[in-house]
Amino acid sequence: MVATVSLTDTSLAIDFSSIELTDEQFDRLCLDNPDLRIEMNTDRKLIIMPPAFGETGERNFDLIVQLGIWNRQFKLGRAFDSSTGYILPDGSKLSPDVSWIESYRLVGIDLNQFIPISPDFVIELRSSTDRLPPLRQKMQTYQTNGVRLGWLINPQDREIEIYRLQQAAEKIAAPTILSGEDVLPGFSLELATIW
Repeated sequence: MVATVSLTDTSLAIDFSSIELTDEQFDRLCLDNPDLRIEMNTDRKLIIMPPAFGETGERNFDLIVQLGIWNRQFKLGRAFDSSTGYILPDGSKLSPDVSWIESYRLVGIDLNQFIPISPDFVIELRSSTDRLPPLRQKMQTYQTNGVRLGWLINPQDREIEIYRLQQAAEKIAAPTILSGEDVLPGFSLELATIW
């Protein structure tokens, strides 16, 4: 049993599909390497992401602040940043840049571990080093695993891709505001700082 390693422009991918990596081993790998963002996709490939560049970090912070202000006002759920890991129903272990879960779905869930349910809402923010195909695959994984609303924000092409349950992705060119629809009632994301 051998793991294969491939290096892209932006991340290191390690294929563990021929090795049985338990949830406990994955947790230990993450705990032993706190400076790394480690994810595992449905193909059991570990994806090790580098830290974000300053521009992406600033944009991501703005997204979190906007969602956080809305969340404090409406108190309908809990919001999480990119350090939060999820164990999705298909076994993927992913960390969206921004995520949110309705309060009632978190009853009885221990938040001192990776969250073992799909979020209701996610944002993935494309950095200058990210390639679109892996991000789109990640968004489709969220969608397949029950995420009700997802936004892939692509500042480089000034586009947003909206992912909704059981629908094809919708692409919008340079919107100024995005609605949280019925998933995040009353939430509007202003995109002036992203473009």
